Amino acid sequence: MKPTVHDIASKAGVSLATVDRVINLRPGVHQLTRAKVEAAISELGYVRDIAAANLAKGRSYALVFILPNNDNSFMAGLRNEVRCAASRSYVERTSIRIIEVPPFDAAALTQALDVARLEKPSGVAFVAIDSEDVVEATDRLADSGIAVVTLVSDLTGSKRDHFAGVDNAAAGRTAASLMGRFLPRETAEIAVLAGSMLVKDHRERLAGFEGVIEAEFPHLSIRPVLEGRDDAERVEALVADTLRDNPRLAGLYSLGAGNRGLIRALKAHDGFRPCVIAHELNDTTAAALRDGVLDAVLNQDAGHEVRSAIRVLKARADGLTVIEAQERIRIDIFLRDNLP
Repeated sequence: MKPTVHDIASKAGVSLATVDRVINLRPGVHQLTRAKVEAAISELGYVRDIAAANLAKGRSYALVFILPNNDNSFMAGLRNEVRCAASRSYVERTSIRIIEVPPFDAAALTQALDVARLEKPSGVAFVAIDSEDVVEATDRLADSGIAVVTLVSDLTGSKRDHFAGVDNAAAGRTAASLMGRFLPRETAEIAVLAGSMLVKDHRERLAGFEGVIEAEFPHLSIRPVLEGRDDAERVEALVADTLRDNPRLAGLYSLGAGNRGLIRALKAHDGFRPCVIAHELNDTTAAALRDGVLDAVLNQDAGHEVRSAIRVLKARADGLTVIEAQERIRIDIFLRDNLP
């Protein structure tokens, strides 16, 4: 059982009011009495629950989430998770504001980060774009004492406090291991479809994928990366052209979004069907798995990422350490056989 303020008061031989003054660093306590209370705290191993103390005082947390406004299913789901968190935030004494910005637009994201900083919130969470301007805006937030969490995609070289997302290099390695095992041991080509190389999560997935293919499946060669900007129509056109121009394409790894366009192009193609691995499980990709259009889907839990970001921002605002195991976001692998 954890020690309480009552235990401290009993051990130090003082009143609860005196213990409260010492814990909250208020004046009016004799130096010798303060020393007795601090010794009792140390001996008992008392750790103050700052979050509970803040709740008792009525402290609230103002949080800002900056999210891309593209219409792919994953980002739509991420925005919905943040809205759900905002709808119940009054219970947790938290207010959440959402700022939407164009996808892959570093200038717009930089401006949004600076706007958020002027509001002086407790914390800011955002989907990062790897840009020097974004790094500098993030550092301005941190230097202002505002907690910062990157969401889904991380930011190289910034002062952000925490990244709430999967290990994207591991996700790419996982996709490569699956692809290599699904395909026959013969020389073949693989296409890779990304959203944009401006975002770190896509670059990390690509690097992980390339590393495993080169090391373990050298008979497979990777074609130049296609960038669909997570736009379904653009993705559909790119995939349709690739399938037409490469009739014996063995595999396709879609490491970004725009899966509606990917699936439309695959269904419209009447030639050889490649092995296809994509990201993010939703109604569209689940149906494509059942129909055999996709072979595997790697998934990250957007709800867990949002909850993790909120926990970390509140902890940082309170000066508490983060429990890393609690905040680790896992990579789920779905085949047709294990769909929920």
